[in-house]
Amino acid sequence: MPSACWERDFDAPVTAIWETLGDTARYNEAAGLPRQKITEQPRPDGSTRYLAETRMGWITLKWDDIPCNWVAGKWFRHERRFFTGPLTSMTATLQLEPTDAGCHGRYEIEAEPRGLLGHLLLKTGFFPSTGKMFNRLASDAELFANRKRETPFEYQPPVMADKSRERLRDVVQTIKDGPFHHGLADKLARHITDSQEVDLWSVRPVALARKWGVHPRKVIELCFASVRAGLLHMRWDLLCPRCQVAKATSPSMDRLPSGAHCPSCNIDYTRDFTNNIELVFYPDSAIREVLFEEYCLFGPGGTPHIKAQLTVGSGTGREETIALAPGSYRARTLEPGLEFDFDIEEGDGIAIELAEDDVAVDVIPGGGKLIIYNHFPVDRVFVLEEQVWRRDILTADRAITYQAFRDLFSRDILRPGDHIDIGNIVIMFTDLQGSTALYDRVGDPAAFALVREHFSLLGSSVRDHDGSIVKTIGDAIMGAFTEPADALLCAIDIHDSFAAYNAENPDKDPLVLKIGLHAGRCISVTLNDQLDYYGSAANMAARLQGKSEGWDIVLSKEIAGDVAVREILSELNPVEEEAEMKGFPKPVPFLRLTREDLDARRGN
Repeated sequence: MPSACWERDFDAPVTAIWETLGDTARYNEAAGLPRQKITEQPRPDGSTRYLAETRMGWITLKWDDIPCNWVAGKWFRHERRFFTGPLTSMTATLQLEPTDAGCHGRYEIEAEPRGLLGHLLLKTGFFPSTGKMFNRLASDAELFANRKRETPFEYQPPVMADKSRERLRDVVQTIKDGPFHHGLADKLARHITDSQEVDLWSVRPVALARKWGVHPRKVIELCFASVRAGLLHMRWDLLCPRCQVAKATSPSMDRLPSGAHCPSCNIDYTRDFTNNIELVFYPDSAIREVLFEEYCLFGPGGTPHIKAQLTVGSGTGREETIALAPGSYRARTLEPGLEFDFDIEEGDGIAIELAEDDVAVDVIPGGGKLIIYNHFPVDRVFVLEEQVWRRDILTADRAITYQAFRDLFSRDILRPGDHIDIGNIVIMFTDLQGSTALYDRVGDPAAFALVREHFSLLGSSVRDHDGSIVKTIGDAIMGAFTEPADALLCAIDIHDSFAAYNAENPDKDPLVLKIGLHAGRCISVTLNDQLDYYGSAANMAARLQGKSEGWDIVLSKEIAGDVAVREILSELNPVEEEAEMKGFPKPVPFLRLTREDLDARRGN
């Protein structure tokens, strides 16, 4: 088969070059290749055929897109088998090997011609132009790896029309005039106008925050504000639990389907607001039009959590050298089938046997090898994925706990009668101690002014700790958080804020707060045109707040069991208690952080 190969040494480590050259969709877009339309066609054996189509000039190309094979950080091989056009097949292979100075790369293209046109193409400009493009993009990748350029590849974004530029200027100013810009509005605008299209299909604020080196809440709030201003749109994606690709989407929660079908995995699945509903963003078309089509369906860069994807023939095995970080992994097939979750340590190898009724995994200490054997009667595509893909996901349950979401999208609610099952959420209840007597003592106007100050202090602390105030009940609040540690630190900060306020206002009646915290399952429903939480988690948090004596924090064992919370508590002296609580059949154990303990922490 006709082929050509290009080799070069990189003054950068394998991981840095792989991150860029292994991102085949980004590579193809930067190379100026056209977008592709993909059709997924289920087969009788449960696997899926991927049919692709595009146009290059006057030629329509149609092909079978064969699932790419790769071992992360080492090599990939991607084959296309064409039905139309001047080639019958084309395969691209990239191999990277570490060297003392960085790494060595080898890029090979193999192509089988069809007819006279195909032979002429391969005899003339096909291979030279491919090599020229590879060398250009490889140079870009090296510069990016060495922080000598801001973007992975040289890329010319679409030219903005004058009207679009004026609109962009106006919406950026609108964002800056609000409370959620955090000095990042111009940075986000440049990201929208200058980035490659692959970066804009699904703008993930948590990933952007890590890239920019800022707190995730700042970018999440920025994106919320950008939707309101007209720079971005929101999209709720219903992710397949196997491949983590969205197979159903909605511009609002009230239009989200209860489930979807994934033709890639050939499974039906239901929505889970804690695990598989993701909130993403994309540009308003009046500023930057984005076409939601593929540049490369299969590629390591699009799924960096997949550390190996390998086709294994029926009744055969494969062995690869692989370096895996310690952590949690999942072994599965691309096709429908069983999965196996396991943990490994530094340098461990893995031996895996695939069968129709079992996925067997043996961890080999210090082996550094990946050994796979396929007992299926047909070929299977093996997938080894690190279970870290969720770190960049803004799940629905997390999104709706941000105060900015409630402030800006109070009408983004569920259909009447619909509800969200929340697998785990942290509920905070607070109550202003002695408020009834306060109204009697100082009169309604003065008491209400103090209550309003109390709500202001609470709102600032809750928002600063990635939570939201769900509702106020008289002079009490119900708050919601995703992370137990955020809720506990918020509660501590609230007491600190109230102590500071009281010290600064000695002529006013002191504000004293009672706080209760609990984490657990609940449901979210729309009530009075806002999202509210109900269930045992909310009930328990309310009961725990009732056990508070003021200036203390009462928290459940569920909160105390969180790893990050345990670290906080290790510097304090929580008191274990137990009490009867209304609605619960047995005495409930809980922990109390006393006033004396919190005062000591504050240095009083």
